[in-house]
Amino acid sequence: MTSPDAPTPQDQTHPPVHHPAPPDREDSGSDHHMRVLGKMVGTAFMFLGFLQIFLSISGGFELSGVVAMLLYFGGLAIWANAVMEHPLLRWGVTIGAIAVALGFLQFGEILFWHKQVIFWATVIIVMYFMFNEPKKPAA
Repeated sequence: MTSPDAPTPQDQTHPPVHHPAPPDREDSGSDHHMRVLGKMVGTAFMFLGFLQIFLSISGGFELSGVVAMLLYFGGLAIWANAVMEHPLLRWGVTIGAIAVALGFLQFGEILFWHKQVIFWATVIIVMYFMFNEPKKPAA
């Protein structure tokens, strides 16, 4: 027999346990939307710049101006600012991309080896992200 003071099973309901979000997911809603927007815009700019560079390599024609380089490195700066978590790496890539874009703007000319370096560096970066498995969160 149970004593009259013992709680019944209905009284023993516990409130749901709230698990805090991992530290990398504590972004507010608008910050998350800006990161997604930065990923999309940065990737689009990089694609448009890379497409012009790739077609000029395969077609054998010269690029008229530095717009392709400005699109590519501007997109790289936007993408890095949205994606990279480590601040030193993020700002290093962002400042480096802006510096290279301004260098091409000042130089005003794109040589064949410039296009080759950008092409093969992009291929290596894409291959890295294709074969790199994301870390699974600890349960």
